Amino acid sequence: MKKLNKTSVRSLAASVVTAVSLLAAPAAFAAYPDKPIRLIVGFSAGGTTDVVARIVGKEVGDALGQPVVVENRPGAGSNIAAEMVARADPDGYTLLMVAVTSAINHTLYKNLKFDLVEDFDPVALAVRVPNVLVVHPDVKANSVSELVDLLKANPGTLNFASSGSGTSIHMAGELFKLRAGVDVAHIPYKGSANAVTDLIGGQVDYMFDNMPSAWPHVETGKLRALAVTTADRSKTAPNLPTMQEEGFSDFDVSSWFGVIGPKGLPEDVVAKLNKAIRDGLAKPEVRERLEGLGAVPADTTPEQFGQFIKTEVETWGPVVEASGAQVD
Repeated sequence: MKKLNKTSVRSLAASVVTAVSLLAAPAAFAAYPDKPIRLIVGFSAGGTTDVVARIVGKEVGDALGQPVVVENRPGAGSNIAAEMVARADPDGYTLLMVAVTSAINHTLYKNLKFDLVEDFDPVALAVRVPNVLVVHPDVKANSVSELVDLLKANPGTLNFASSGSGTSIHMAGELFKLRAGVDVAHIPYKGSANAVTDLIGGQVDYMFDNMPSAWPHVETGKLRALAVTTADRSKTAPNLPTMQEEGFSDFDVSSWFGVIGPKGLPEDVVAKLNKAIRDGLAKPEVRERLEGLGAVPADTTPEQFGQFIKTEVETWGPVVEASGAQVD
């Protein structure tokens, strides 16, 4: 038997290492996820984005066998969180619970350090949520028309809250101001939960909040609901009129929430995440919980969600420009 010299031994060893690495690579990739996944939320805990993120996160974690850790990074209308995810490694371990806010911010902010369409990979749309116009019980208005009359009779003395400048809640309020022709101050907060707290406390007068975070307070009498912002009535509150029924034609505003990641996510990772989200949202008990909050579960491919995001950016642009709202 011929003996191997040192060079041959080294060459053989290198070949073995290379072969093992090639065999191991697919196995390692197939193991995704092999550690916790971070789902970043651009708003404070307790708001609708946070609530949806935790429901979706649990379903993804259960399906993929790794916990999904929800991290709240509020500020700048969710731009801080979005920029953080845009700069993250595209390995599937840092994701963003994106909301309609980001589509609005595309026009509202002139100096963003990321592009919602170009710098992210879409994974799945999770839910769509109607907004609801709610007032503090002391506000002497039991309908939208009565609120308009009150605002016109007291220009500049009442105010409305939002979950932050540029959010759909804010823009719904601006659209209402434009259509009603009223003078009302906007009070932005870092998240819906904080805004609702002050609305209940009487520090602000009204707001267009997401149905999931506002409705429990309506049911307990802490807030009074006047209308929903979607074209159709909500299953959660079938007796509540729409803004269109209250005389505001073409007033059709809804929030939506989905999952995206940094540009360059592996296709297999996107496929796993998309399937986990869609399967989770299809469960009867999950659908019932979401619908009980006023949210409508979605079911999209990554490609469909990507096109949806593009359409939303194009749709909200003219609304932002017409309102005159601008952050920087």
